[in-house]
This record gives sequence, structure tokens and C-alpha cells, in this order.
Amino acid sequence: MKRVETLLRAEIGLDAASLGPTAVERAARQRMKTLGVGSVDDYFRLLDSSPAERTELVEAVVVTETWFYRDRDSFIAFTRLAQEWALKNPSGPLRALSVPCSSGEEPYTMAMCLLDAKLPPARFVIDAVDISARTLARAIAGVYGKNSFRGEDLAFRDRHFDAVNNSYTLRQPVRDCVRFRQDNLLNGNFLHESGPYHFIFCRNVLIYFDRPTQVRALAVLNAKLAKDGILFVGPAEMSIFLDNGFVSAGLPMAFACVHRDGTRPTRPQRRARTTVSPVSPPASSPPATLPVGTPPAANGNVPPLPAATIAGVSDASDLNTAQQLADAGKLVEAATLCEEHIRRNGPSAQVYYLLGLVLDAGGNETLAADYYRKALYLAPDHYDALWHMALLLEKTGNHSEANSFKRRAEQRLKAQG
Repeated sequence: MKRVETLLRAEIGLDAASLGPTAVERAARQRMKTLGVGSVDDYFRLLDSSPAERTELVEAVVVTETWFYRDRDSFIAFTRLAQEWALKNPSGPLRALSVPCSSGEEPYTMAMCLLDAKLPPARFVIDAVDISARTLARAIAGVYGKNSFRGEDLAFRDRHFDAVNNSYTLRQPVRDCVRFRQDNLLNGNFLHESGPYHFIFCRNVLIYFDRPTQVRALAVLNAKLAKDGILFVGPAEMSIFLDNGFVSAGLPMAFACVHRDGTRPTRPQRRARTTVSPVSPPASSPPATLPVGTPPAANGNVPPLPAATIAGVSDASDLNTAQQLADAGKLVEAATLCEEHIRRNGPSAQVYYLLGLVLDAGGNETLAADYYRKALYLAPDHYDALWHMALLLEKTGNHSEANSFKRRAEQRLKAQG
């Protein structure tokens, strides 16, 4: 099956191991059974000569897990920024892109956000692109089952959908706002007649690529993003973008990037390293409480967060505040606040995960891995910790263990559905 995996890597940039050790083989053997092909050699010759069969195999392996308002904070930030853009630009359309768009939940969510914000359809253009003709057909049909609606806030469903039997049909005004097309992000001619885009959503696809393919995809996104544009990425992908010429947009929990210094980087760059180290390194297994000493020392001129400020933050909000500090690049203050939270409330998976993010952003990958593991000790199915642990292991060359964490993350996502 190695030749089949190599062909898929060339065709769509897929790192087969990211799907698990047998996913591609299962899909290929199912296609062989459907076609009545008896040997792997015969099937590979068919793949090599038939673009139609390559398309069928791609359809069988692509991951289409998505739902409306996935990572809601990203869409809250998108809506606010779109409103600001419209006020500053009274003429000309706002241009937005969703790639890959899968079965349409993401670009349709973008459209609902803009319509609910009272932005007229004439003021914006939303392009939605995917490699899969089958998922695009589902998107264009606009009919969705219950699995596409998750979370407690489903008021948008009443505004924009009609219930039909056991499904929901998206109303025409929203469907008319999105232009779907089939294309490949890795195609050298990708959307050659379109762009630049003020907003791009490209989430949860780079995690399935190997390093060289990630760099190719980043170059395409870089070329399609407007100079002052915003790029929304998956939670587990931030480090990939930050290591390759982008910086955080400073939007808490939105997982958004911008061009470094507001200009397009000419080549991938490593993000600046800032050493952030807790006074007490984590033990190999989570203790009852994390020892807290003096605030971490800053490598630079950023002062520690004053104790009075820390004391004034409620237990319910201090982790959100720590996240905001981290997004703003104030890593020392974020780490200090997390440790203070542990001192007051004891350990939790979320605070360990956030400390891992802070240390990862500061370049302390060894301690970051320890904190991700702590989070997973307390919550073995913590989705974001699983993905960040996988990415960190990949960066350090431990691909086998990284793939194990990726598989656990995918299993968790499927269980949520």
C-alpha cells in the first residue's frame, strides 16, 4: 500500500499516517472490492491511469467532520472585524474564503454571521472551495442532519433553516451568499483569478499534511491573503502558522493569524523565542498541587503581573484572562496567572493545557510537553491537548507517538458526534 499512500501524498498532500496506520489501506481495499480488483498491483495500475478512480479514492479518505459555528469564538471575532471593515470601506465587497469547505457548514456560518450583522449580501463575497465533488454536492443542496448542529445555542437554526422530516434545509437567502467550486489547495493554479481575501478560514487541514506539504499550502494561503487580512486556523494548527511567517492576531480564543508586520513574508520564518519557565518544573505525574514559587523570570522587559491584579481576578475568569494575556504575547503574565489559579483552586486539565500553550509559544517545548501530558492525565480525551501534543512531538521528530495522539484526537471528535 506504500505506493498508494505515495500517490495520495502527491495528489492531495495527505500524510497517510495522520489518519491512522490502516485508514488508507481500508479505503483502498473497499474500492478494490467495489471494482472487483483482485490485487494491490492491479489496483495501483488503475489508480495510475485513471483520474476518475483517483478521485473516488480521495473521496473515500478525506475527513469531512464539521458542524455549524464550530469554534464559535472564531466566528464572533470574524463578525466584529467584518463590521469594522465595512465601516472603513463603504464601497467595494468584503472578500472571504473557506478552504476546505467540506459540506458547507463553515462558509454558510460565515454568511449567517454577516447577514445577522445586517451586512447586505451585495457588500460581501464568500468563496468556498473543496477537493471533493461529493461533499460540494451536499453543500450546494443545503440539507443537514442533527449532527451538523452542536452546542446549546441553536437560535440561528430557527432563523435560517426549515425543518423537514428529520433534517433541516438552509433557506435560499443564505445559500445565495456562497459560491462553491472544486479545486485543490495544492494546485499551482489555485483560484488564480480570485483574491486577495480579507478573511480566510483554513482550519483543520494542515494537520493532515507532512512538513513540505504544509509549507506549500502556507505559501498559497500567504499569496491569497490580503496584506491586512485575517487568517483563521484550527486550534491545533497555530504553531504551524506561527513558525512560518505569521503572528497571532491577538484575538482571544479565535485562533487567528496575520502577516508578520502587516506584510507578506518572503519565506518561512521561525517565530521569536521567549524563554518562560515555571520556578518548579512539573513532576512526571500530576501532583495534588503544583508548587508555586516566585513569578517566572522574563527574558526581556515585560514586568510580571502585579499581585494585586492577580488577586482581583475571579476564579471563574482568570483562565480567560490568562488566555488573553498569552494571545497578546504577555507570556510571563499568563504563566503567573495560571500558577496563581492552581494555588487557589488546585490543578485542572484546562489550566495545565493553557500552561502548555504558554510554554510552547515561549519555546520551552520540553516543559510544554510535560504540561500537555498533565492535562491528559486528568482528562485523557482533552481534544486540544491531544492535538498540540501531537504537533509538538512531530516538531521534535517523534512521528510514531505523534500519530498515536492524532488518532486519539480523531476518536474523541467522532465520539462527540
